Amino acid sequence: MSDSLAPESPTVRAFDATVTRVDGRSVVLDETYFYPEGGGQPADRGVLGGVDVEHVRTDADGAVVHDLAADPDFGVGDEVTGVVDDDFRTYCMRAHTASHVLYGAGRRIFDDLGYGGFDISAEKVRVDFETSTEVDDDALVELERLVNRAVWDSREVSWEEIPVSEAREREEIAFNVKTEEGVFADADEVRVVSIDDWDWAACGGTHVSNTVEIGPVEVLGRSNPGEGLTRVEFAVGPSAIDRRAAVRTSTYEAARALGTNLDGLGESAATVAAAREELEFELADLKSEVLRSRLADFETVERDGLTWKVGAVSGFDANEVGDAAKEARDGADVLVAVGESDAPFVVVASAGDAAAGDVVAEVTDEFGGGGGGGPTFAQGGGLGAPADEVLAYLRD
Repeated sequence: MSDSLAPESPTVRAFDATVTRVDGRSVVLDETYFYPEGGGQPADRGVLGGVDVEHVRTDADGAVVHDLAADPDFGVGDEVTGVVDDDFRTYCMRAHTASHVLYGAGRRIFDDLGYGGFDISAEKVRVDFETSTEVDDDALVELERLVNRAVWDSREVSWEEIPVSEAREREEIAFNVKTEEGVFADADEVRVVSIDDWDWAACGGTHVSNTVEIGPVEVLGRSNPGEGLTRVEFAVGPSAIDRRAAVRTSTYEAARALGTNLDGLGESAATVAAAREELEFELADLKSEVLRSRLADFETVERDGLTWKVGAVSGFDANEVGDAAKEARDGADVLVAVGESDAPFVVVASAGDAAAGDVVAEVTDEFGGGGGGGPTFAQGGGLGAPADEVLAYLRD
């Protein structure tokens, strides 16, 4: 029941081994080159003794367990052949090494850098940075540039077992927090993966022997999974190529729409954004002016010895009408605006002689909906009648 030999010999894809334990569809070998799930790297796929391997894991005793898709026709003592899925293992090796290259890039641009973990999926890879530096758009661009430059530079990747005490004394070696608390907590030695003059990390995964084998890397974005952490996601290989092509297509389309080339895209986009913002301000001013005009044209009625201005508005929401109504009462004791929409609303501004909240309560009691407010301002929504019926009720 030995550990997986995959990390030390990641290029092995086929091997023979002796079965030491069978428990239903779960099989243990005297040695294996299948990688068990752990440390952020998924389990290998493949075939064992002619049966598909669904999962590979490490049990509580430290044995590597192969969970098969069907009952095996072999037993303890039999020799079987294992075949590791080449495409998936190669992808995991490239992706795992890429995560180390990305961390090495982070060393060069972030302050107080710590390693919060990583994970490989079929579509993307993520690395969690612990850093006080803001990981903004410029940082993402620089990360991607540095990673792909390190790939192009063909840096050697190697690994060795060293004493844990020595590893902890070397400040350049990155430790995953979970790794420090788990895998290497009680170990005498730790496996350190080194990328020549770029990155050093305690790691038990499978890796390529040279960064050039990684291929293209495309940073996808960032998020904040927890306090003090910034998660950077990226694609490797074919998915990175497809992503880059999609981004390039969108970039060309944007440049064409703005009547410029790629070099001038940023400046043109900034100009359009500024013009749009100015137009939005102008539109807001015009809408406010139209709304004030409509409120000023409301019908004046006498009710309970008070002067009321009542009317309907369309094309504005309750909050917009509410802000304008407070200024549009203009000498009247009460102003009531009813919104014409699929769910009519009512807004009331009052001098206080007729409490605005009471008016809204009266309307919602009659027509349904809900709302509330104080003596000088209130609003309600969800009225179960069209605006003209509510206005007729208010006039009477």
